[in-house]
Amino acid sequence: MERRLETVAVHGGGVRCGAYDALTMPIVMSSTFTFPDTTAVREFVARNAAGDRPERYDYGRYGNPTQTAAERALAALDNGDRALLFASGMAAITTTLLTLLSAGDHLILVGGVYRRTREFARAHLPRFGIDVTESSAEGLAVAIRPATRAVLIEVPTNPYLRVADVEAIARLARQRGLATVVDATFSTPVNLRPLDLGVDIVLHSATKYIGGHNDLLAGAVIGPASRLAAIEEARGVFGAVASPLDAYLVLRGVKTLPLRVRAQNEHAGRLAAFLEAHPAVARVHYPGLRSHPDHAVASRLMSGFGGVVSFELTGGLDAASTVIDRLTIPAVGPTFGGTESVVQQQALFISPDPVERAASGISDGLIRYAVGLESVEDLIDDLRSALCGLPEGRESE
Repeated sequence: MERRLETVAVHGGGVRCGAYDALTMPIVMSSTFTFPDTTAVREFVARNAAGDRPERYDYGRYGNPTQTAAERALAALDNGDRALLFASGMAAITTTLLTLLSAGDHLILVGGVYRRTREFARAHLPRFGIDVTESSAEGLAVAIRPATRAVLIEVPTNPYLRVADVEAIARLARQRGLATVVDATFSTPVNLRPLDLGVDIVLHSATKYIGGHNDLLAGAVIGPASRLAAIEEARGVFGAVASPLDAYLVLRGVKTLPLRVRAQNEHAGRLAAFLEAHPAVARVHYPGLRSHPDHAVASRLMSGFGGVVSFELTGGLDAASTVIDRLTIPAVGPTFGGTESVVQQQALFISPDPVERAASGISDGLIRYAVGLESVEDLIDDLRSALCGLPEGRESE
């Protein structure tokens, strides 16, 4: 019987560990797991060599019961065969790309991707003989070369929340024999399941919505077991494994993920509508608005538009700083997806040099508002007060 997302989230994909009769999966804090005798060791090694994953462990870098439970829950949420938990979202991304690509290969970044992902692709992959180019979704077919092996997309993008047609991209990539990798951190499995659209591998920074409480670092890779086998082997070599405590916190976050994300979807939609109507706001970026360039694609592919709203003020850097400093509810910081609202003026994190900021494509007047679970009426009242007195900045139609 197919279970609905809320049931899958609460029950972790049907996993019940039963250790000590605990309802909640315990945190198994052990780096080493022992064997009763050498016969058990021989059997364990033989089954591993045959690709038959035995239900036991030897060393914490290769697996842990708490980690396994979290991975099964994540795989169930994204409709994947398997999931792999990593120490961070970037560890998941870098390990995946280094596993998929070899010297002489070519990677295409489609649309906007996370700046650290772009930095890794531009600054580090070429050192291993891997060529990287960036392309729009519309120009992807032309950008593909004989050496192209993979396409990486982020949906939605940060901070302008662009939504590429991942279904069409996955179809084209499949026709050309390429692997399609989607960073779905912003969308979460609640709003988008890329594997159902033909994507090969899904990535998440579980630090964000999946964890949901701003108290862990973790990343996840989800997909078919055949594709994840090499990535798992690389994880054991690179050592970027999540701790048992973080795995436990991921499991805790998964249980409430649908409830939190759907509430944040609703809150963000209301904030976006308020901001779009405010005369001091020049432009709002939110795929749930009809004014967003990808509204039609997002409406077709996504069941919700996410909990992040970006908006621009004509006063530039100073105006954005003024509004952020006036806000009394959200914290100021570089994250999103938690129970607390958080705002960020991303231009400040890029560079003190206005030329470098302009080259990054991030507007000085841009504010990214990651909506939490506070009263949406209070959030709107807080924003109204912070925007009070600013010059009108509405773009002409």
